Amino acid sequence: MNEICFEIEKIPKGWIKTSISQISEVIMGQSPPSTTYNQDGLGLPFFQGKSEFTSLHPIVKKWCSVPKKIALKDDILMSVRAPVGNTNVADRECCIGRGLAAIRYRYNYKFLYYFFRLIENKLDEKGTGTTFRSISADVVKNVQLFLPPLKEQNRIVTKIEELFSSLDKGIESLKNAQQQLKIYRQAVLKYAFEGKLTNKNVNRELPEGWKWFKLGDVADKQSIKILPTKMPDAIFIGMDCIEPHSLKPSYTYKFSEFKSAGNYFMKDQVLYGRMRPYLNKVYKAEFNGACSGEFIVLKCKEDFNPDLLKYIIHSKEFVRFANSKTSGDRPRISYDEIADFPIAKPPIEEQNKIVKEIESRLSVCDKIEESINQGLQQSEALRQSILKKAFKGQLVPQDSNDPPASELLEKIKAEKEKLKNSRDLGKAQKRK
Repeated sequence: MNEICFEIEKIPKGWIKTSISQISEVIMGQSPPSTTYNQDGLGLPFFQGKSEFTSLHPIVKKWCSVPKKIALKDDILMSVRAPVGNTNVADRECCIGRGLAAIRYRYNYKFLYYFFRLIENKLDEKGTGTTFRSISADVVKNVQLFLPPLKEQNRIVTKIEELFSSLDKGIESLKNAQQQLKIYRQAVLKYAFEGKLTNKNVNRELPEGWKWFKLGDVADKQSIKILPTKMPDAIFIGMDCIEPHSLKPSYTYKFSEFKSAGNYFMKDQVLYGRMRPYLNKVYKAEFNGACSGEFIVLKCKEDFNPDLLKYIIHSKEFVRFANSKTSGDRPRISYDEIADFPIAKPPIEEQNKIVKEIESRLSVCDKIEESINQGLQQSEALRQSILKKAFKGQLVPQDSNDPPASELLEKIKAEKEKLKNSRDLGKAQKRK
């Protein structure tokens, strides 16, 4: 078998190469009958897979009155069925379904937990299967690692948590800055639509020359269906191409990759995702092409700037309005419904000025957000770097007074043998 092994160039003094099966117990989950599941707190908390995981401990969503496989407090819970490799720590005794395995290391469980965090991608690569990718007990048991002395394990965990704590504070600051940017973006749009970006002395409902209209007065719906055979080289935009609130596609398709008809659009027309309007998928086309039928294609009247319409549809007021018109698991909104949205319309010259003011401010936001995203990516890279150093013996100094890991391994071996004999005796007594 091609085992997972985190190799190190030079084995630190006192460390020893071993495997998960030699230092821990691996318990594969098993799903009990669904009739034993409940929401009333009867039995043990029941975890089935990654969907219940958080950053450390899983969230209890259901219980099981007749558990088959049990994990104990401080067992490492690993997702072994799509997705593969993610880990949490049990904060109580619990029942585990077949999507999880419990790894029981009776010494410093956090040491092993951080090791699995390091090799998460390697575990995922071992997943096999067509419907649900999964890994077997043997894959987990045969993972190879270099084990430090127990005292050094404790020092390593303390140092990791100290560094991660500082890192988490930095990440929290970056995420707070992201939230402030979102608030600022919406404030810019609100001021723009009230005329306060271009008219500094506005003190009444609308600036002079502005008039109230409805969206249907300034933009018509375009309904032109086209087949891929008619425009095979055209760019196609699917609903998945546009990230929520992003105002642009992160990728596109070639129309020839599809068989069914799409909506034809032209440069400067506005695409609005009608499914799940809270996702706020909006794009002002920069080229002619085709898009999913889930987009409403809007063509502005000559006296209305399409960029301004894009920003109006992007505003939280519009999102709130659209959400109020829909319901259900897969809510959709129609052109007739959004056509009623009220719009304060300035003269075209002022519309153009407003768009420039908006884009000037939002471009600064984009640059700041790019820096924040880079910072978040670097933080994750730094987290992995810390873990790599930890498990190469480079994070904390070795202490020659520490009993070597070989002694710990012998102790674990003796304990496992004692536990096995105890279980064998229990089985024999049951047979009697």
